[in-house]
Amino acid sequence: MTVDVHKYEYSTVLKIYKHCLNLPLNYYYIWYKYKDVRIKVLVVGSKGLVGSSIVRIFNEDSSNFQIISSTREDTNLFDLDATKKLIDMTRPDILIIAAARVGGIVANNTKRTEFIFENLKINMNLFEASIPYNNMKIINLGSSCIYPLNASNPISEDSFMTGMLEPTNSPYAMAKITAIEIGRSLNLQFGHKVINIMPTNLYGPNDFYSETDSHVIPGMIFRMHKAKTNQEDKFLIWGTGSPLREFLFVDDLAMAIKYIIEENIEIDLINVGSGYEISIKELAEKIKKVISFEGELSFDAEKPDGNPRKLLDSTKINDLGWKSKTDLDSGLKTSYEWFLENII
Repeated sequence: MTVDVHKYEYSTVLKIYKHCLNLPLNYYYIWYKYKDVRIKVLVVGSKGLVGSSIVRIFNEDSSNFQIISSTREDTNLFDLDATKKLIDMTRPDILIIAAARVGGIVANNTKRTEFIFENLKINMNLFEASIPYNNMKIINLGSSCIYPLNASNPISEDSFMTGMLEPTNSPYAMAKITAIEIGRSLNLQFGHKVINIMPTNLYGPNDFYSETDSHVIPGMIFRMHKAKTNQEDKFLIWGTGSPLREFLFVDDLAMAIKYIIEENIEIDLINVGSGYEISIKELAEKIKKVISFEGELSFDAEKPDGNPRKLLDSTKINDLGWKSKTDLDSGLKTSYEWFLENII
């Protein structure tokens, strides 16, 4: 008996790996012969917060995954021909789209054109380049901002496109929504399997640290460390401090993606969150403790708060067997240590 594993999709290969070890000894050679068959995964945006974590986590399981990293220096994803060349040359089993123009509330609200144009171009080029390869699974990383401003919390996947978006980052959200619809169109017309993963607010190593353009955690770490260094007696927090937010350590997202691949989960839209929410004021207190800042916290109510509450309903992926593992205190400590080693 011989089995040509190479003719099967990666999900079937995984099943062979899992089940052959439980078969009688005369079938064991099937696994042994093909134990070096690895799933080829192309990660675009591999230097960013999410992409670098995916590469690191997947490389720890190099017996099952062959990781191909692509950065903006490698391929200009704004160029369709260059993007097609990347897909044609690598022919991955799985494409993970982690490339994006990202930023916090202020950046989203003041650079609206860049956020919608750049994210649309990246996603449209990657999806168009993927059309000839309908055996390639596509994992599209979106954002919780796709959900309506007034969606009921916890926000389930069923809330998608049921109301108006939060206005400060609606251009970015529209680009992400468009990517979901393009993926669905590819599935219906050409048979592509596209999984749209909607993570909550992410943080961790390789985040974008800036005084004005970052997301809340890296922005607060950057500015509070500066305040500590300058021995300032006050730290100004943008907004009222009252909005409730959910945060997920980026390695937990990478593990969720790996779990979805290994378990061959093929759900169109799936939330990934920690299930833990905290006010911005409480978050600032935690960061203050991690940084050992001794000044007073104050609030600038003229800066936008954004959505008053945003907690994802991650029941779907939790019921499938995945849950986040990193608590916020540990994640903040790791993030600040990385910041000190790599940014300062």
